[in-house]
Amino acid sequence: MGVEVLSVVGGERVADAVRRTPSTNPARLSEVVGTVGSAGPEVFVRAASVAHSAQAAWAATPAPQRGQLISNVGRLMRANKERLAALVTREIGKPLGEALGEVQEIIDTCDFFLGEGRRLYGQTVPSEMPDKQLFTFRRPVGTVAVITAGNFPVAVPSWYIVPALLCGNTVVWKPAEYSAVVSDAFYEIFAHSGVPAGVFNVVYADGSDTFTGLEQALQAGLINKVGFTGSSVVGERIGELCGRHLQTPCLELGGKNPMVITEDADLDLAVEGALFSGFGTAGQRCTSLGTAIVHRSVHEEFLDRFAFAVGEAAMGDPAQDVLFGPLLDEKFAAGFEKSLGWIEPHHRVLGRTGRVTADNPRAGFVGDPSDGLFYHPVIVAGVQPDDALFLNETFGPIVGVTPYSELDEAIALGNKSGYGLSSSIYTTDPNKAFRFAQGISAGMVSVNNSTSGAEAHLPFGGNGKSGNGSRQSGIWVLDQFTRWQSMNWDYSGKLQKAQMDTQTVEADLSFELP
Repeated sequence: MGVEVLSVVGGERVADAVRRTPSTNPARLSEVVGTVGSAGPEVFVRAASVAHSAQAAWAATPAPQRGQLISNVGRLMRANKERLAALVTREIGKPLGEALGEVQEIIDTCDFFLGEGRRLYGQTVPSEMPDKQLFTFRRPVGTVAVITAGNFPVAVPSWYIVPALLCGNTVVWKPAEYSAVVSDAFYEIFAHSGVPAGVFNVVYADGSDTFTGLEQALQAGLINKVGFTGSSVVGERIGELCGRHLQTPCLELGGKNPMVITEDADLDLAVEGALFSGFGTAGQRCTSLGTAIVHRSVHEEFLDRFAFAVGEAAMGDPAQDVLFGPLLDEKFAAGFEKSLGWIEPHHRVLGRTGRVTADNPRAGFVGDPSDGLFYHPVIVAGVQPDDALFLNETFGPIVGVTPYSELDEAIALGNKSGYGLSSSIYTTDPNKAFRFAQGISAGMVSVNNSTSGAEAHLPFGGNGKSGNGSRQSGIWVLDQFTRWQSMNWDYSGKLQKAQMDTQTVEADLSFELP
């Protein structure tokens, strides 16, 4: 039956659970990875209260010592890389190579932020008056609620939790229930890295109980910042809730990411990028390719090459050498079935659709498709700008293809869905690359690369329906987990009033050269 996973508040497991749910391997549904004991909203509030009480002492811990904690986390993640990656593969069905890359991203994040404990720079600013100095300081926001999805069950949480702790905040983390066993392993590494009890708490709960608990914790003044990665619909609700308390959440939401392929593109490279962008992780990334927008002069050639590459791609058992494995969970399979319903009569479907079965086989499938939630990769040509398939995130192995004639048209098509997370252009013309970057609304642009592929020291985030402009990773995420405080220190021995007691430099501004 696997392990039992329970919430952790103040370093202690919470035995009370409103229900217990099995977490199964989506590539082998008969295998139970663990049992999740889900908590009610009162546990979330209790965790927030404990974190709130622990925050002052944690903030008083010198920042270089907090950096040592992050260093310890990175070292333990490196030592447990293969074990944690194998668990990611087992619980959510991500191919092992990608799972190893995900754990490496945590290590990279820790490597970056362990040194930030010796920086967290403010500034000394000159005053307009004598015998007075001005300063700025970064201060922790307080207690942070982090709510994450399970498609990147350890990398994405690290984007929040590592800098939040480093900056002197305490954390209440609510991971996805379908990746709870991996989440618990992630927590245990932090616990063994020296994080004090109460500083990092974990609550396993469903969406409704989490929202209720968050609402109550905000009302009680126990939460000072909310970080959320998930759907745009839920992100809107969290944004509204935080707005009632005059808080700005860090929202990283969905995407309908365009890839523009110009008439001068290297088509072999473009196909390789589209294959990984569209079907890596079975299309279950917020940065997955949504629509390939292809110049009419190379449209048919690209389609032929892309369809061939998708047909040759290995899929199946994620423990083997495959491009992608199953969908994450039954609810995502149901959601993807809805997306397949957006295929219309005017579309041209390349390849099979639906679940891979004995009656609907996939050539070269690795393993037994009846074991798990495996779906055919789908290319849909002839997608039009007003189609549901063009406008909506699909979160599964499906890519639409739309033709264009002029680059400005391609940019407009790329912006039309209202999402603005990631984007890509394949071109050998620098002029087109810069014009695309200037015109596209996405927070992230790739040139001759896939729509997926974040690095730990580059800002990650989107605009529009993809987020509220907040950014994660690198120095930019510090603005999410710190507040700027300004201080003026007047040692003149008298009251000096800004803008009133300042002296001016006299000049003869009527002077003209003869």
